[in-house]
Amino acid sequence: MTDTPAPIPAPWIADTQDIGRLVRAVYACISGPAGAPRDWARFRYLMHPRALSLRTVIEADGSTRAVVFDVEQYIADVAPLFADNDFFEVETDQRIERFGQIAHVWSKYDARPAPGSPVLLKRGANSIQVCHEHGRWWVVCTVWDNEREGLAFDLF
Repeated sequence: MTDTPAPIPAPWIADTQDIGRLVRAVYACISGPAGAPRDWARFRYLMHPRALSLRTVIEADGSTRAVVFDVEQYIADVAPLFADNDFFEVETDQRIERFGQIAHVWSKYDARPAPGSPVLLKRGANSIQVCHEHGRWWVVCTVWDNEREGLAFDLF
């Protein structure tokens, strides 16, 4: 008996055919109530096999550093946060700049404890690079920073 891979769900395939939809699908994968399983299988499908994420960190003394993750490291890093906290990240604006088979997406987001909640946990911007390969779009790199004092939220 051979193991046959499960068919890829049609909505996942559709996610990879449009850049804007691809980005919104990533947000959907990481959003949910505390303790609810995230759709990591879909998340992995959206990411290029060599994708990286970079989180900016502001230290107490004001200095900065970058924390870089591959897909599995990112999942391991955020899993405890999502286990203990309601977290819904929603895109609020998007700008796509495309040249051939590559594109850059500026994506503004709000994070809230529930969809439509008046409570804002954080706000920021993602810089997302995507490429078109093998008939689909892939997220190759995501770099993000959060709004804070001294960092105006007037990206676009």
